[in-house]
Amino acid sequence: MKAQRIIPLVFVAVIVVPAIAFPQETPSTFEFSFSNPGARSLGLGGAFAALADDATAAFANPAGLVQLVSPEVSAEIRHWSFSTPYIIGGRYEGEPTGIGLDTIDGLRTAVSREQLSGLSFLSFVYPKGRWSFAFYRHQLANFRAQTATQGLFPGWETPRAYDRRWSTELDIVSYGAAGAYRFSDRFSFGLGIVHFKGRLDAPFEWSLPDDIDTLQGAFGPTSYLPASQLANGSMAIDDSDWGPSAGLLWRFAERLSLGAFYRQGPEFRLAYDVTGGPLAPEFLDPAFTPGETILIVESPMQFPDVYGLGVAFRSRDGRLAVGFEWDRVEYSSIFSSFDPVVIETLDLDLDLEVHLAADDGNEFRLGAEYAFLDLKPVLAIRTGVWLDPDHRFRSTHPDDPSHRALFQSGKDEVHVAVGLGLAFTSFQIDLAADFSDLVDTFSLSAIYSF
Repeated sequence: MKAQRIIPLVFVAVIVVPAIAFPQETPSTFEFSFSNPGARSLGLGGAFAALADDATAAFANPAGLVQLVSPEVSAEIRHWSFSTPYIIGGRYEGEPTGIGLDTIDGLRTAVSREQLSGLSFLSFVYPKGRWSFAFYRHQLANFRAQTATQGLFPGWETPRAYDRRWSTELDIVSYGAAGAYRFSDRFSFGLGIVHFKGRLDAPFEWSLPDDIDTLQGAFGPTSYLPASQLANGSMAIDDSDWGPSAGLLWRFAERLSLGAFYRQGPEFRLAYDVTGGPLAPEFLDPAFTPGETILIVESPMQFPDVYGLGVAFRSRDGRLAVGFEWDRVEYSSIFSSFDPVVIETLDLDLDLEVHLAADDGNEFRLGAEYAFLDLKPVLAIRTGVWLDPDHRFRSTHPDDPSHRALFQSGKDEVHVAVGLGLAFTSFQIDLAADFSDLVDTFSLSAIYSF
């Protein structure tokens, strides 16, 4: 049986114009580094806004910079291990046929596993009287994932959707300057200005199975061969932006302090494009020629603002510190900020409505530190726990069940953190690890005072 006879029976009436929606193809999630920098903070589960008593306060809560009595330099290296779940295939409508890959009743999942390492934080703090000033570099996002579908099957009227493959690399680095002023021994306030440099490289492709000349092959695997490609495209960012930050620190009782902060996320220009592949003339409607630009769209993309409130307790002897923090992350701005503008297209009636959403999240963090002050160097042990709310991208598409199958809500994640530190006369080194189902983070940081 020839391919042109098999395909109309086995595949979704492939990419007709309404399916070229913005942004129809996108990574299923991004992971950010909203946790405060430094291995000490990581070991505390990120509950640091009300402590903020070292050089990492330049990011965590600039008001805390006034607690430093001498200049400090801080540096941190982190290693991230990402386990990103995604829908690889299966049935989202109808009963399995038992042919080829179509043997599962329900959707199948897989996990993209990636390892990344890098300099995550670098800062310099200079205190002067009631003032303190800081300059820093922070890795706001460093994320990578590889995903691909292998057979998404609906009902018999349109028994298989085309397969999709994504590759996602997100890198956001911030460079900031912060200043703080101590109004009294109990209250301080800090402000900062941040320059963000963002890069997103997220190419995707739509393909048919390796063998489309037989019924068994049409229900079989996809190797994403160049000759089997329907279309390809990308979501890309290469842009920069500025934003403010602010914080306050109030010691409202002898051993209790309150910290609050606000950090504005960057807005970048996103470019989205789609180009016809080798099979475009036969299976796309209209029949685009291979290599022909189908669509180029640009839009602003706002990354989340974050604000939070924390409280900390310090024991009278200085051995024990306990912190609690609530952070609010505005993930919904990622898609609510879209305002697409068509840069180039054929004569198409395009759907530019955004069919994806992400929910704002509340992060709750609790951490404790105990210092053995009698030891030389001083040894500190730390532990923490925090809740990372679900922020996976979910489909809101009313007419595309395959899109709703691919982009589904996830679940909240509980992180458990441990750490230790050694403090010498003018030098401190810290180690920490943070564990969850989706991301494991390992940190080594050092602080030098002079």
